Amino acid sequence: MLVRSGRPEDRAGIEAVQRASPEASQWDPAGYDVTVAEIEGTVAGFLVTRRIVEEELEILNLAVDPQHRRAGVARALLEPLMKAIRGDIFLEVRESNVTAQRFYQAIGFEEVSRRPAYYQAPPEGGIVMKFHSC
Repeated sequence: MLVRSGRPEDRAGIEAVQRASPEASQWDPAGYDVTVAEIEGTVAGFLVTRRIVEEELEILNLAVDPQHRRAGVARALLEPLMKAIRGDIFLEVRESNVTAQRFYQAIGFEEVSRRPAYYQAPPEGGIVMKFHSC
């Protein structure tokens, strides 16, 4: 697996992963920081982030193609970011996405608040999670 910065030619692969991951956020990655995990020349997963302030980052989208889930792709996308940042990383996750919540908790994120009716299509509350690195 190769983890690298996203490139314009990754767009079709990112869109394919998004279509296969309706439970994940559906942010358009244009204009944000994008990291991809590539397996055998194909986008297996991607991470979209944005810096809020110097010591605060937000994860807008993290999605892994279903055929590559539970193979360490999400962890490979997040760990370099978590080691590099000094400060906080925030994200929102759907209340129904218990698998993602457990994954984030296992790598050090904590629930800090809830946002009723945060998501649309379908409407659902969101859970705000935070990782703090010193």
